[in-house]
Amino acid sequence: MAKAKLASEKIDGMETIESTIKNGSEALKTGFEKAAKNYDQLLSYGRDTVEAYVKAANAAGKGVETLHSEFYSFSKQSVEESIAATKAIMGTKSIHEAFELQTDFAKSAFDSYVSQMTKVSEIVLSSAKDTFHPLQSRVQAWVDVVESSKAA
Repeated sequence: MAKAKLASEKIDGMETIESTIKNGSEALKTGFEKAAKNYDQLLSYGRDTVEAYVKAANAAGKGVETLHSEFYSFSKQSVEESIAATKAIMGTKSIHEAFELQTDFAKSAFDSYVSQMTKVSEIVLSSAKDTFHPLQSRVQAWVDVVESSKAA
């Protein structure tokens, strides 16, 4: 009877070891699959983030180019108007007429300046919006990556 009891304990012990090895193998496999999935998800996030930065940089570049073009055209127009006003003032026959021309030119220049600054602020706002739009979605994507890693 002692031999039967010993044999029964050996069989129970072997089944326990086999069961433990099997469970350990399955847990290792599951853990590896989760880690691989999380790694792939992280790589995908990184690739999408780089694409978002490229889009943002392109949008910023276009904004700077548009601003440069606006400043150049405004400066050119201002210089031309100043030269025309100076010629007109120099051709006047009275101080009163010169004063009126100068006043009209100052009014016109101020209105033009205010209009141009409004246009520039609109360009800046639009450029900032276009620049940061691709990056805003990356914040939510990061939250999604972190939450899915926690859940896994």
